[in-house]
Amino acid sequence: MQFCDECGSIMHTEGNAWVCRSCENEEPRDSQAEAAMTTQNGQQDDGAPAVADATQGSTETMQEPCPADDCDSNRAYYEMMPKPGGSYEVRLFTCVECGHKWREA
Repeated sequence: MQFCDECGSIMHTEGNAWVCRSCENEEPRDSQAEAAMTTQNGQQDDGAPAVADATQGSTETMQEPCPADDCDSNRAYYEMMPKPGGSYEVRLFTCVECGHKWREA
C-alpha cells in the first residue's frame, strides 16, 4: 500500500505512477519498494492464537455429573471466571475422569 506524501490518503497505480484519489498527487512507481510490499496472498496463517484454559491447573473439585454420553463420573474440577461485561461469574468444569469440558448453564 502506498500513501500520499501530500495528504496521507491511500494511492492507486496508473501505469508507471502512484496516483492519489484525494488530491491527484502523482509519484513515480519504484519496483524495488513494491517488491517488498506484502499482500494478503503472501501472508501465512499461523492458526488461532493460544488461549489460556481457565480450568487448567485447577485442583478444586465438586460433585457435578459429567454430561458426556460415555462417562458416568460425578466429579469435576471447576473454576470461576468473570463473564465479560457482566456483573457475575460463570463456572467452568472439567471432568476428572474423561476431561470433558463444559460451563454452568
